Amino acid sequence: MAVIEPTLALEERLLTTASTVIGMDEVGRGAIAGPVCVGACAIVQEDLADGFPAGLRDSKLMSPKRREAIEPLVREWGQGRAVGSASVAEIETHGIAWALAHAGKRAFAELYAQGIDVATAVILLDGSHDWLSPHLAHPLQVLVRPKADRDCAVVAAASVLAKVERDAHMMVLGGEEDPFAWVSNKGYASAQHTSAIRALGPSEHHRLSWLTKILQADAGSEPAGTVAANPA
Repeated sequence: MAVIEPTLALEERLLTTASTVIGMDEVGRGAIAGPVCVGACAIVQEDLADGFPAGLRDSKLMSPKRREAIEPLVREWGQGRAVGSASVAEIETHGIAWALAHAGKRAFAELYAQGIDVATAVILLDGSHDWLSPHLAHPLQVLVRPKADRDCAVVAAASVLAKVERDAHMMVLGGEEDPFAWVSNKGYASAQHTSAIRALGPSEHHRLSWLTKILQADAGSEPAGTVAANPA
């Protein structure tokens, strides 16, 4: 199956009326451990002339090696780049919708510090649901687009930024022993990951409220304890 290449077609149309387009994408929403991250990439009209970094695609369609190779090029493209995150504690306390929005707002704060006028930009958000606007104190121009991470270069760039940063964070959390295999699964519910949770109990970096079915699979057995996570 041929890989669909992103374009700047939608961004070009949006930039006929807006000064800036900010692509945004989240990584880690469906994980059972670790933070959620939101990447953001801002471009203006002049960024269209030379196109985007060659080989850029939705981060899910790229190998880890390719993502890591293209990430520095993404960081040189456009007018601003940022990644915001929300912690496991925030996800557990406030819910994933709140966490996504506040990770996005933290990315906006970084862009603002870089000189990006977020208030007048069009926000191009991947997905079919606007998880951002309900949590904003002041409304922004948010355009939700399914498959934007696949089709729109500025959102693909945001997806690479978020994915590379979150993957690196999960590898550090795994530590040298990596009992939950976070180097390979990055906090998602792989068979090896869920088996380790049942055997060892969850760590402080797990989203405990997301583990009910996994832990109930051992109903009737002695409850597992809690593993001390690598502090790095």
